[in-house]
Order: sequence, then structure tokens, then C-alpha cells
Amino acid sequence: MGESYPDCLKNVKIRTAAIITLHWKLKPLNYYHYILSSTKKLTMAQKKTSGESLVEEGKITPEQLKEAQTQEKSTGQRLGKVLVSMGLIPEEEIVNFISKNFDLPRIELNNYVINSKIIQLIPEDLARKYLLIPVLKIGDRLTCAMVDPWNVFALDELRMKTNFIIEPAIATKDEIEAALDEYYGTKGTIEEVVEIISSDALGLKEGEEMDLEKLEEIIKEPIVIKLVNLTISKAIKEGASDIHIEPEKDELITRLRVDGMLYKIPSAPKYLQAGIISRLKILANLDIAERRVPQDGRFNIKAGNKEIDFRVSSLPTIYGENIVLRLLDSSSALVPLEDVGFSKENLVMFHKLISKSHGIILVTGPTGSGKTTTLYASLDKINTIDKNLITVEDPVEYRLAGIRQVQVNPKVNLTFANGLRSILRQDPDIIMIGEIRDYETAEIAVQASLTGHLVFSTLHTNDAPGSITRLVDMGVEPFLISSSLIGILAQRLIRGICPKCKTKYTPTKESLREIGISENEDIDFYMGKGCTHCMNMGYKGRMAIFELMTMDDNVRHLTDARKSSEEIKRAAQAGGMITLREDGIGKIKKGLSTIEEVLRITQD
Repeated sequence: MGESYPDCLKNVKIRTAAIITLHWKLKPLNYYHYILSSTKKLTMAQKKTSGESLVEEGKITPEQLKEAQTQEKSTGQRLGKVLVSMGLIPEEEIVNFISKNFDLPRIELNNYVINSKIIQLIPEDLARKYLLIPVLKIGDRLTCAMVDPWNVFALDELRMKTNFIIEPAIATKDEIEAALDEYYGTKGTIEEVVEIISSDALGLKEGEEMDLEKLEEIIKEPIVIKLVNLTISKAIKEGASDIHIEPEKDELITRLRVDGMLYKIPSAPKYLQAGIISRLKILANLDIAERRVPQDGRFNIKAGNKEIDFRVSSLPTIYGENIVLRLLDSSSALVPLEDVGFSKENLVMFHKLISKSHGIILVTGPTGSGKTTTLYASLDKINTIDKNLITVEDPVEYRLAGIRQVQVNPKVNLTFANGLRSILRQDPDIIMIGEIRDYETAEIAVQASLTGHLVFSTLHTNDAPGSITRLVDMGVEPFLISSSLIGILAQRLIRGICPKCKTKYTPTKESLREIGISENEDIDFYMGKGCTHCMNMGYKGRMAIFELMTMDDNVRHLTDARKSSEEIKRAAQAGGMITLREDGIGKIKKGLSTIEEVLRITQD
């Protein structure tokens, strides 16, 4: 190593020297090469500590550093952990800082698919004890992602358990905990499980009709339970919004909806169809003996630090029951209104609308277009101690502190209309109705707005102007609409370009002409080439595009005159309304999405 063992420990904290001295005789020299070289870097950097570097980079202030160092001494925790616990620096930034300054590999576990054989090299109890996970093995060296890569006791125990040279890397605590749950919680893959089972082993015959007794036996089989767990685990890992279990004549198809698109994943064999479907029905507390009528149910699971709510729907088809599970992460953080995806102009206009004391604000779009997220962000923005906010929803997807939320329950006649009547007797300032589905609910909402309440709700229409004609079709008088409605927000979700494989490209003249962008505009266009991070789709995640129509005098006049939605749309555009496609073009120009994606979502 170029210097003697004692020399490399000069000016190093006594506890570091003591740890290395304690283990020196137990290890081969190359085992400590990493620890000693890191210690040498610390020694050479005594004049500029990590804390001082963080101050220089503007991550924290000198006062914050002093306070953190005080806690570091009293708790014995590392400075980085103290800074994170104090909320001064996100863990991601601390991990990146450590990686950069101490030459530690930074492993983003979300982007890794770890081979199950690598996982088996380290027992689960040891991995959870030290918060680490094996990632890669080359020869006699095993790379492990760790929360604390300087924990020599962990490195020592790992070496003795595996007989490998351990090369530590660093990852965030959340990443490692999620990986532990993913790889140790449900070992193996669907393909591996399917390979080791056979219909003969389970006593099943292709196309056999099972009686209830046989079915109850099958759904208790560990292999059936494991296949269901693996499917659910994969859906959560991929960020799916829905799981589709679809019986066909000769196979059972499983598909996940990710970022609004369905794609096929490995599935259980056909002869396990009845067992898989019945297992899901048992979880949702549905009747497994009843296969002739549709059923709806729900169940909840905890995945890592997430609470996932599953809404289950069964539908009889000619080849068996079709099952769809909708995933709702009820523990996910509420999105601030500023981060929903509004353009600057739309954000200012929408904030003015939700700040009014009375009137109706509608959010419209198809199922899965992000309406609930926008509504919750709006309510959270105006939720102050001097206002009483009450909602009636079906279902209540997220729990909001300080807001009274009512769940619709048709079994006891608690409908939107009946719930809304009761809410009005609770002295509310702001009301949110999950959806206006009929004339009765629309009428009560109009009356509530006219009597001094601010009302939020949703509709299913293609654009903002179409909401007015939809209300008229329900039977609401145009003069009531024009006097109560103050704004309509139409929205859609478009896929964003994958950041890992994002690259510049030149679109065709035809696509530019179709989207309405001039060939002479100086714009850098981007697309995703496709990679493992985005499953070779070129897209990762979604963002909202909006069409915000306010009820100005021209729009009110056309509403009273029962004019068509097209005439209302032209008047709104003349008044400054940005259409869905125009907002999508703005996302293209910012390099956030593609021409093809915006064209797909904003069809004329």
C-alpha cells in the first residue's frame, strides 16, 4: 500500500483506529485496502471536513452545521444521518455527496434487477440487520449496496458468511428497504415458479371443472399463494395502476397498466386459473362459489413503507371470470398544487378560482386522468383553520388531515345526493363532491354554490366546454349553470420521456404539421430510445396537461343561449383559454414529452 499501517492512522479519530486495530489480525491485507484508503482520504482532508464541504456547496449554513455537530456528539450518529433526521438535507443528496467525495460507487437500486442467485448469497436476517443487499458478484468479489459502507463489523461478518471479498457501495435507506422487501419478501420470479410445478403434481387436469371442496384445497396451495404474491409484488415494483387477470381459451393472460398503457407479463398456467382467481376473490372477501354474476371487493396490504389499497372487480366471461385490480397508494404523499403540472398562466388563473368564496369548479376528463390528484391538491392549498371543508367521495382515495371525508355507501342509501344534503347541515365553507352523476346531485351542487359555498366536483367529458352541454343534458337550466359555474378544468395525463435514455431527434415534417408546430421554430425535440429503466418503451412516468376555461361574460351569454360546445370553445379561446393540445405542445417544447404522445392523447 506504500506506507506502514501506523502511518496511515496519524491524526485519525481514536475510535476509527481502535476498530481497525481490533480487526487487523483477523483479515488479509487486501480486505482492508478500501477501509485504509478511505481513512487516508479522511486524514488528508482534515483541514476541510465533510461538514465544511457541505457549507461551501451551499447545502447547509454554518449555523446548521454547528447544530448538527452538537447532535452528532450527543447521539453518536454520523453527521450525514443527523442532517437527514433534522430535515436539513434529503438523504439522496447526502448519499450522492458521500459517493462523490469518498469514491464510493453509488447504486440506484430502483434501476437494478438483481439476479436471485446473488440474493441467495447473503441470508435475509443478515441483510436486514445491517441494511444492505448484494448486487453483483465478479470472481471472488461481492459488491453490496449499504446504508453504512464504513461499518467494519458488517463487512467482517459478510466476509465470514460468504467467503468473498466484500466491495461496499452506497444507496439510500429507502432504496435498500424496498429492495429487501422485493427480493427477500417474494423470492424467485413467476417464470421460475411455473417451471417447478406441473398439473399432475397438484392433481389437476386441463379444463377440469372444480367443485367447491376441490377449489378450497387448491387456493391453499403454497404455489398458488406465491404466484399471486409475485404478481402483486411485480405490479407494485413497476408502479402499475391496474392488474388484469384475463382468461382465454387456452391460456391465462396477466397484464399490468403502467403509465396508462397495458403490457403483458408472465402468467400462471391455464390449469391454475380457478385457483389464482379464487385466491384473489378470497383476499377481496368475495364469494368464490358464485361465478355467474359480477362482484366487487377490496383488500389492503403493506409493501415496505407503503399502504396499498386494492379494489377488485370480477366479471363472468365465456372462458371464466375476468379479474381487474386497481392499485391505490393511500400512503403516498399529497402532490402540491404547484407540482401538478400547470403552466404559469394556468396556475395563476386556477389559484384565483379556488380562492373565491362561492361557485362551482369542475374538473373533467376520463377515468385515470388525474382528476382526484388535482382536486386533493386544490383542497390542501385552501385548507386553513378558518374554513370547514367536507367531501363526499366514492371511494375516499387519500386521507387528508383537517378535512371531513365521507365515503359513499349505496347499501345504506348514502349516495352523493343524500350525503350532500347532510353535508349542507354541517355548516361547510367548501364542499367536494366526488362526481356529479345525475340531475339530483347537480341540482343540490348548484343550490349549494348559490347559497355561498365553494363547490368542487368532477364530470366525464372530452373537454372543458363540453361540461356545460353535459349539465344541460342532465336537466340543469342554462341560467343556473351560468350563474353558479365559475370555472372548468379539463385534463389528461401524457407519458414523460425516460430520463435514462433521453436523446435528441428530428421529427418528420408530417408530424410537425399535424401537431401544429412550424418547421422554422428553433426547438430541440427529444425522445426515449428505450432501456431497461423504462422497459424499452422510451417513456417513464406521466404528467398532466390542462385546459382551463373561466366563465367570462361571453361564455355566460352563450350558455344562456344554449349554444353548442364548439361555439363556447371558440369564445373561450378568444378569451385566452389554452387548449389541451396547446398545453401539450408546451410540454414538447420543454423537452418533457414527444409529439407522438401528445397527438395520441389529444385527438381532435
